[in-house]
Amino acid sequence: MSTSPSKDLAAVGPDPDEPAAAGASAAPRPADPTAPAGRLGRLLDPLRSGRAAGWYLGAGIALIWLLSPLALVVDSAATTLPAGLGFALLILFALVFLISNPLQQRMPPARRLVFPALLLLLSLCLLPWFGASVPSLWTYVGVSVGMAALKWRYTWPLVMALGAVAYLVEGSASGWGDDALQMAAIIVSISMMMAAFGKVRDTMRELRATQREVEQLAADRERSRMSRDLHDILGHSLTVVTVKADLAGRLVDLDPERAKAELGEIQEPTRGALADVRATVAGARRMSISGELAAARSALDAADVRADLPSTGDAIPADQRELAGWVLREGVTNVIRHAGACVCRVRLDADRIEIADDGVGPTGAASTGSSTGLTGLRERVGSAGGRLSVGRSDLGGFRLTVTLL
Repeated sequence: MSTSPSKDLAAVGPDPDEPAAAGASAAPRPADPTAPAGRLGRLLDPLRSGRAAGWYLGAGIALIWLLSPLALVVDSAATTLPAGLGFALLILFALVFLISNPLQQRMPPARRLVFPALLLLLSLCLLPWFGASVPSLWTYVGVSVGMAALKWRYTWPLVMALGAVAYLVEGSASGWGDDALQMAAIIVSISMMMAAFGKVRDTMRELRATQREVEQLAADRERSRMSRDLHDILGHSLTVVTVKADLAGRLVDLDPERAKAELGEIQEPTRGALADVRATVAGARRMSISGELAAARSALDAADVRADLPSTGDAIPADQRELAGWVLREGVTNVIRHAGACVCRVRLDADRIEIADDGVGPTGAASTGSSTGLTGLRERVGSAGGRLSVGRSDLGGFRLTVTLL
């Protein structure tokens, strides 16, 4: 007697790797993951996750076809015991098929064929009841092979071999007519279709993983930008505030009026820093090279450093002036904070920015440009296609050079 599988197998459910529905959650695991209960929980996690729900739906529909083989088992058994044994084997076959795909997805590719092999073995155990009709169960075996998501060079030979053996078994029992050919064709076609579905599912999973990675990289890059901008903004402003406060402290007895003026000027950089922080958080801040030149001159004067600065930033191309502003801010801040210099010289050319001083020169992290501020500036310059270098200046101190490309 020959039976043919239902084409419902072609609808074995949505992607089992889709995220769980809102509100779904895995059962809590035992506190000790090395305990037997913990190991069992990890083993069962794929079976009770929301990702497996789609597979259970489709596989459950496909398993309805086993009602016909079940009737065959009952009819072919002479007594209750053989019928019960055949019924148990068929139920076990259905359970193995039902759990196969969720577990396969957590296994290395080399081990995923365990489930198709087990299904094939169970089908052969049903030979006393099915006889030559056993290949009618092999569509499930082929689907398990296809959903194992192996490389094509392994999948299609296994499926074709399964179809060929089914054709030989069916043909030798009932003749080499259309029934045998139809059986083999159904096994091969449904299995290959599910293999293609498995490949699409894996591709979608990779795309989702790539999307998550891109989103994470974008978030990391934005955090890095925010950190760099806040460092540059607050570092410069707080340096100016510190210098002016120190100067006012020295002048409070010698020149109270000038000390009062210096204290009054502290309000300007603090207000500017507050506005810059707000604009940076809003993502709307624009740097002005002209404004930075004026701020640098004021800050250097307050620190008793002679400022040798250009009067304008017109030498810098318009599309590079924001970057030049950041370079000027960081470079002058470092001169005031670290150099102990008497002179700071800034040169602006169309393709080059140089900030030099006559201070202590490169020391420690500054000698390699690996300080926090210079690291952020190097990233900013690199993202704009430029190149940053540091070294000793011809004035005897530190030199910061940015080449604009």
